[in-house]
Amino acid sequence: MSQIQVTLPDGSVQSVAAGAAPIDVARSISPRLADDALVAKVNGHLWDLKRPFEADSSLQILTPKNPEALEVYRHSTAHLLAAAVLELFPETKLGIGPAIENGFYYDFQRPQAFSPEDLEKIEKKMWELQAGDLPYERRYMPKEEGLKLYGDQPMKCELITEKADAIFSEYSLGSHFIDFCRGPHVPSTKKIKAFKLLSIAGAYWKGNEKNAQLQRIYGTSFFTKKELDDYLAKLEEAKKRDHRKLGQELDLFSIQELAGPGLIFFHPKGARVRKIIEDWMRDQYLARGYDLVYTPHVMRADLWKTSGHLSHYAENMFAGMELDDAEYRLKPMNCPGHILIYRDRLRSYRELPVRLGELGTVYRYERSGTMHGLLRVRGFTQDDAHIFCTPEQVEDEVVSCLEFALDTLKVFGFEHYEAEISTWDGGASGKYDGTPDLWQLAESALQRAVGRLGIHAPVMADEAAFYGPKIDVKLLDALGRKWQLSTVQFDFTLPQRFGLEYVAEDGKRHQPVMVHRALYGSIERFFGTLVEHYAGAFPVWLAPVQVVVMPITDRQQEYARTVHARLQAAGLRSHLDDRKEKVNLKIRESQLQKVPYMLVVGDREAEAGTVSVRHRKHADMGVKPLEQFVEDVTKLVELKSATE
Repeated sequence: MSQIQVTLPDGSVQSVAAGAAPIDVARSISPRLADDALVAKVNGHLWDLKRPFEADSSLQILTPKNPEALEVYRHSTAHLLAAAVLELFPETKLGIGPAIENGFYYDFQRPQAFSPEDLEKIEKKMWELQAGDLPYERRYMPKEEGLKLYGDQPMKCELITEKADAIFSEYSLGSHFIDFCRGPHVPSTKKIKAFKLLSIAGAYWKGNEKNAQLQRIYGTSFFTKKELDDYLAKLEEAKKRDHRKLGQELDLFSIQELAGPGLIFFHPKGARVRKIIEDWMRDQYLARGYDLVYTPHVMRADLWKTSGHLSHYAENMFAGMELDDAEYRLKPMNCPGHILIYRDRLRSYRELPVRLGELGTVYRYERSGTMHGLLRVRGFTQDDAHIFCTPEQVEDEVVSCLEFALDTLKVFGFEHYEAEISTWDGGASGKYDGTPDLWQLAESALQRAVGRLGIHAPVMADEAAFYGPKIDVKLLDALGRKWQLSTVQFDFTLPQRFGLEYVAEDGKRHQPVMVHRALYGSIERFFGTLVEHYAGAFPVWLAPVQVVVMPITDRQQEYARTVHARLQAAGLRSHLDDRKEKVNLKIRESQLQKVPYMLVVGDREAEAGTVSVRHRKHADMGVKPLEQFVEDVTKLVELKSATE
């Protein structure tokens, strides 16, 4: 009998008989390893534990200790979900069911909508199937035969027609369910220890709104019940922090149905916070050598033809409007406007780098099902800057942009972040602009820049923009969630399209290097992130109302007005609550509005020129002289302190 040589991670080699599978090797190493095993990695590819080796191979057995096993585990849970749905609702048509970052989903089509009660029934059925220890079995099917087998599942037939080889793999789950799937999967349902169905949402087949509308059931699964419980607790906390809920409760912003979806109305309190955010960024622009510019919201369609947006981005642009002389479009990007300012006159190398910055409002057509509060909108303001420089200057400019990005996160109280460098595919696909020399220049500059700052930034191959490589910085909020905000991007395309030049030291004209840079990403998205990070309780320097002054009775009205006026004179955002209500009610309402400080003034305070200080978190902080309170809070504001 022929033997297959299996190389293990420690370099040792085992000889196994033809037909042996990874689970056999796991058992030979230790029964404990075989019990813990979920999936294998054979020659670098994920592989079913029971799938036989096909030739000499390298092997790694993956257990719950390996993060890669979690994706397989969750995909297997999605199959368990689909099996349960078909058991309960056999008329259902199946879409797809992948693992996603925090769980899984499966798309279904059926005449009736799933209800919350249906979710409970489905989850109960999943546990019944799980207890049956049903095996996930890989089988092979000829394409023509498969199309007949899946004849009553039109979406599966469509996938098989488009994606399947002449012989394709499918997975059965006992006698309950079979699915066209490349796998791999865990050995059996008994391996799935903890899962929960979370929600129902609408989805279009293949994400195209012209296709059939489906029902998407979201769920999550973890290796242990404790991990699941921890995640569910975090979800509950996230619901409390939802910026849409808090935006309404704190009267920060709204989306008005009469005006249209995805368009944000900032209310007075939200506008105060937004002004602080914008003013800080504009001040930083000027301090860091940027020039502020403003560009129109609408421009001729010819501009967007030159920039390439009408050929590459038209589906995300609002429809054109015919004016006297031409067709005009709302701008989806600020960069062409900045380019026109740069191009307005010929530049010398002595002027470079030219850094143009704008908080510019742009408009992009987002599909109705994709919009989400402040995080995905149709009109938003970007803190956009574009840097025009020589090739020799570009590395220093990227370093400065990254330092600026990290400083921004720190100032607004974000202590943790992750970074990634997105590169091209070497030109293999033909979908990227630019020459290999330009890509090498840009990618090397990005690598050296993160190295100089000591930033760990893994490379994401074939994830670049079509016009150049980029660095993305993702912050981690108070719940450990990632938010994509800051980005630094090269652009090889627009300088060529617009014929940008500068006169170099040799007296000849050269094309500058162009860098796109946004740090907030957008004001709206950053605002929503701040709301959720702080659960609406902004640090005092950002709070829309920093202090509420509360007289106990009418006798202290005049002194309360004096305190209020002094706070305003010191630049503090004060509100005088002189309603004829009990002070405890006023305190309660201020707490609900997450105001940092409440100053209660009675007869003793009025006589002594003091204030009784209450804090939203620390409660009673005692009596202080008014001037001492003003000094203390002013100092916190100046320091932009995020601590309470």
